[in-house]
Amino acid sequence: MKSLWQTTTSGGQSALDECVQGSRTIGAHDALVLHGGGNSSIKDTITDVTGAELEVIYVKGSGWDMATIKPQGFAPLRLSRLRELLTVESITDAALVNELRCALVDASAPDPSIESLLHALLPYRAVLHSHADVIVSLTNQPDPAAAVTELFGDSVVLIPYVMPGFDLARVANELWPRLATEKTRGMVLLNHGLFTFGDTMAEAYSRHLEFISAAEAAVAGDDAEPAASAAPATPAPATVDPLAIARLRRAISAHAGRPMIMGHHTDERVWDFVGRSDLTEIASRGPATPDHIIRTKRLPLVASGADAAGVDGYVADYQAYFDRNRGRSPVPLDILDPTPRFILDPEQGMFTVGRTIKDANIVRDIALHTFDVIEAGERLGSYTALPEGELFDIEYWDLEQAKLRMGGAPAELTGQVALVTGAASGIGRSIAKHLLDLGACVVGIDISPGVTDTFASAGWLGIPVDVRDRAALADALRQTVARFGGLDILVVAAGVFAESAPITALDGAVWDRTLAINVGSVQTLFAIAQPLLAESPSYGRVVVIGSKNFAAPGPGAAAYSASKAALTQLARVAALEWAGDGIRVNTVHPDAVFDTALWTPELLAERAAKYGVSIDEYKRRNLLSTEVTSLDVAHMVGAMVTATFQSTTGAQVPVDGGNDRVI
Repeated sequence: MKSLWQTTTSGGQSALDECVQGSRTIGAHDALVLHGGGNSSIKDTITDVTGAELEVIYVKGSGWDMATIKPQGFAPLRLSRLRELLTVESITDAALVNELRCALVDASAPDPSIESLLHALLPYRAVLHSHADVIVSLTNQPDPAAAVTELFGDSVVLIPYVMPGFDLARVANELWPRLATEKTRGMVLLNHGLFTFGDTMAEAYSRHLEFISAAEAAVAGDDAEPAASAAPATPAPATVDPLAIARLRRAISAHAGRPMIMGHHTDERVWDFVGRSDLTEIASRGPATPDHIIRTKRLPLVASGADAAGVDGYVADYQAYFDRNRGRSPVPLDILDPTPRFILDPEQGMFTVGRTIKDANIVRDIALHTFDVIEAGERLGSYTALPEGELFDIEYWDLEQAKLRMGGAPAELTGQVALVTGAASGIGRSIAKHLLDLGACVVGIDISPGVTDTFASAGWLGIPVDVRDRAALADALRQTVARFGGLDILVVAAGVFAESAPITALDGAVWDRTLAINVGSVQTLFAIAQPLLAESPSYGRVVVIGSKNFAAPGPGAAAYSASKAALTQLARVAALEWAGDGIRVNTVHPDAVFDTALWTPELLAERAAKYGVSIDEYKRRNLLSTEVTSLDVAHMVGAMVTATFQSTTGAQVPVDGGNDRVI
């Protein structure tokens, strides 16, 4: 493994800054500390408020990521108190968490890692801990102690698998004095990971790479067994039917009791793994490390042509697993969401599932790393995970579940997928942003190529599309389903306002183009989106952005007014036809929304002068004397797709400040 260490030249680096550098450097290796795995510490002496010197240890705070951690991500603890805790015979997890917080020097610091005592017992200034893939491959063997000893000898202290927490710290505290020698440069926790240490972070990091490089050489060396049952890369099959994916997501969401995001992955690495002849057997041995189980569940769903029946079978198996192991807990347990977090399908590739796109992407990353661990483990011997009982203990360990609860209550549209047309600017952009803020994953389509970069969010997918192109619309929906699993919300905001002209002078091409974009494209989109909306686990919703011109047309706007009238009628018919599928269709009629590209400063000044008023007065030329913004329209759309309108379909709501001609 290549070193990424960068020697600092500024001088005067504090111990905490040194710890940040060491943590970020090891965090830059995905194969070492995937998604929050691993931790770090450094010991130091500070002067407290009384002027006395105090030995402290800075330990990574729970929930912080090694790759991006900042100084405030470390918890400073009184080292003497941690060493006192190591003399206690037994302590509960809850009590340990409390004791660690009580040992803090800074009350505002994050919760210290539950492994803080492991860092405290090691008699070295700098400590790094990782869940390195290749080390896990080495320890996930039928006889992991023999595999580690054969490779590393007495350069490491070997700790048998013990569930993280106080018991693990006590075992390590007992074994370390007996087993550590002057040759010791690391500590390996079976089925868990690697600790290295030194006088500096640079030394601890260098030793980390030394062990990992040795393990990599063992995996790649002549003595390693070939992965005989691995198949060559499988060619990608025909495109999977988006409707089948949406139905699979709906089945998973039904069992989960909430809408879920589901990504579809068909890259070469996935095909290599799902094409294995022993896929069912080897994928059912368990996760690479127990820490992964809260993200991935103990096992994936392995099925050809995965469908609702496969999900039903997985849920039944999970219930049986829960019933077999629930007695291991001293307190009553409630079953967790029993649905799979990733699905391996030789015909369709891999699906990853999460409450949010971030969660689903974490599952994807862990799954890909697990493929590497399994295949390396097979080359070394036989990949062997922990027994299901040990894994169950971690899955239902309250401290692990607390990590998933750290984000607080989810936003209202979490787990849902929206598609917004005309999303690159104006009203469409405001709607897309508001839906993102409400927790939805949003696909924005627009004729502008800039739609791809409109928002920098994992939950955003921008696709350049001419809405008049049926094939492009169908492809956008396929991309929507592949990225997020289905479609729950459709917002039609794309439209054009033709240059004003009387009917007698109206260009036929302008008329045709206006109706093609404002109405024809919507009929096409409705036709191909409806089956997906009908499979929504949270019931499909459609919002159409109409116009004041539907009810109160103006001279010179025949093409626009007629198209918006036709669009409104199309939405009304959709509300009638789709109610049986639980799809609600509502319309917003905005007017005088001036914070869009249509209204340039010059145009505003011209219109205000025409009426003999100021620009501000012109903007407020409505019954409520209020300025209507694109955000006002977005908020109405948000209401229509959330619980506020759960019993309403076929409604038409003006957002115009009150227009006497409409009223």
